Amino acid sequence: MNDSKIINDPVFGFIKIPHGLLLDIVNHPLMQRLTRIKQLGLTCVVYPAAQHTRFQHSIGAFHLMSEAVSSLMQKGIFIFDSEAEAIEAAILMHDIGHGPFSHVLENTLIHGISHEEISLMIMEQINQDMNGELNLAMKIFKDEYPKRFLHQLISSQLDMDRLDYLRRDSFFTGVTEGDIGSARIIKMLDVVDDQLVVNSKGIYSIENYLVARRLMYWSVYLHKTTVACEKMLLNVLLRAKDLVQQGIEVFAPPALHYFLRHHVDAPFFNSHPEALQNYEELDDSDIWSSLKVWCHHEDKILALLARDLIERRIFRVEVHEEQVSEDAIRELQEKLAAKVNVSVDDARYLMSTNLIQKDMYDMNDDHISILGKDGSVRDITDASELFNIALLSKKNRKYYLCYQRF
Repeated sequence: MNDSKIINDPVFGFIKIPHGLLLDIVNHPLMQRLTRIKQLGLTCVVYPAAQHTRFQHSIGAFHLMSEAVSSLMQKGIFIFDSEAEAIEAAILMHDIGHGPFSHVLENTLIHGISHEEISLMIMEQINQDMNGELNLAMKIFKDEYPKRFLHQLISSQLDMDRLDYLRRDSFFTGVTEGDIGSARIIKMLDVVDDQLVVNSKGIYSIENYLVARRLMYWSVYLHKTTVACEKMLLNVLLRAKDLVQQGIEVFAPPALHYFLRHHVDAPFFNSHPEALQNYEELDDSDIWSSLKVWCHHEDKILALLARDLIERRIFRVEVHEEQVSEDAIRELQEKLAAKVNVSVDDARYLMSTNLIQKDMYDMNDDHISILGKDGSVRDITDASELFNIALLSKKNRKYYLCYQRF
């Protein structure tokens, strides 16, 4: 009996999940949790159609991985069936450790532990459920497997994760500049000396990919309104945590309340098994249901921020080329305190200052290597006629000052 599953994906069409290990992963409750976590968090305040989930993205990345494996094998790169299944399993689970609203949770309720580390913990848990069937997948995921190029397909400057999220996020936001030629890039992939390379015939697709990534970062992922909204959510969670620590009653579903009640850092997380269990129960709905209740809380700041998020009254944003002075920040904080009638110290929840920077290509990260017609391998910065290293590696810095509207 064939239990394979067909998923109709709006970006790539019909995607087939083979029966066995891969379908078992898709159907696992911890994988299904990703259907309740949006891929782009609060970006829908700017792009209302950006409602797709981490689950959809994981399925898309799996599809691209299947295509990449087929393309490489057609070129004579030997990949065992067990290795193919393992990297497809690994890419399916690469985001399984994400919490609601992406990185907001990492900086507020949990400290010193990344979603990648949590992903590994959850993979180990699923591996136990599946009697060790994920051993190879986890080896490749951790880059502990001899064939290094397999890990590069999961995590590198040109991995299947990035190829999917650029295509998918472009599709759902309507920002067409992010629509990269993923199919051509995959067809141009090759392996030389155990390193993933791109045939020189695909160099224009890579140049387009790098430009698209930069455009998507500044017009979608780091859009000033999205950043302001995320800072509001971060501040309201910090305020809720502060109140709970003071012994003030604050409504929250049990899983969220656990993280409001405890200071959870890496040692705490690793020594308290129930921390992971509570984390696995968290999704976007925990945050939204709490915000709706907090609108009516007696604490003025908690109620104000929650209501602003629910009713889409977003912090004002100023973008500066230089860092905002301490005096200017203090003056603004005093104005906010007077306006809302709270202490100057508490007014810090009504504002946020952030340095945001992004480059198009990081030379210190994994390289994108171009395979020339003569068999030579060069970095994209040397092979490209369009870009130079200074342009590619330049850090674009912006200082964001976000604050409650007067």
